Amino acid sequence: MGLLQTCLTWLPLAVLLHAAFSAYEHLAHLKALDRQDSLPSSIVIEALAAFAVFLVGVPLSSQPLMKISWESYMQSRTIDEVDSKLAFARMRTRAETLFGRDKPL
Repeated sequence: MGLLQTCLTWLPLAVLLHAAFSAYEHLAHLKALDRQDSLPSSIVIEALAAFAVFLVGVPLSSQPLMKISWESYMQSRTIDEVDSKLAFARMRTRAETLFGRDKPL
């Protein structure tokens, strides 16, 4: 993970924590004065901008995605590692317990 990706992940978190602290202090100040008011737009913009930069930084700092298809799985395995007993799996065990042997599925 490079320096830019690390900065784009951790710096917005610090700014978001600062916005949360500023909102807490502003609301505590308003409560002490017995006034009802909304948050200043600068705090809201700071929080939204930090969140947007964080959303950009997290995918940049993550590792590349792995393929999860059967073909990519089989490219890393040998024929000896693959379970060859799959063709002999018994699929009717639960049906026999629920419905009995005489009743067809």
